[in-house]
Amino acid sequence: MDLALLGRTLMKLGEAAIPTEGIGAHGTTAQSVIIVAADVKAHPGTPVKDVAARTGFPQSKVSACVARLREAGAVETRTDPSDRRRTLISPAPDVSPRVAEVRSADIDDILTRALEDPKRLNEVKAALSLIAEHLGPRALT
Repeated sequence: MDLALLGRTLMKLGEAAIPTEGIGAHGTTAQSVIIVAADVKAHPGTPVKDVAARTGFPQSKVSACVARLREAGAVETRTDPSDRRRTLISPAPDVSPRVAEVRSADIDDILTRALEDPKRLNEVKAALSLIAEHLGPRALT
């Protein structure tokens, strides 16, 4: 089994399930925003430069993702008191309406369209739940 292909497939399915109504056009992909959000969650109070180093994204891309996350209410930014040129990023303390909408997105339609045999939807969802249970958020750190 090609695990890299499986990972890319799951990421694409997840991206397809994210509601996009009313958010307008952005220069960042959902995938890059998700990666930056996961990094910020694992490293709260982190500067853009460090997110760029950990993700391998250019600083400009991280900044664009952070702007999108800030607009969605998923992160907060503040000036670093020890170096006023740097911006520190942390997860927002409260779940914004946009974040709640994304978290509650239903993947059934996306999975059903992707499956060769749509009757296996529950089996696939159970397998994904098992993977999430065993890996969980700590896998992103």
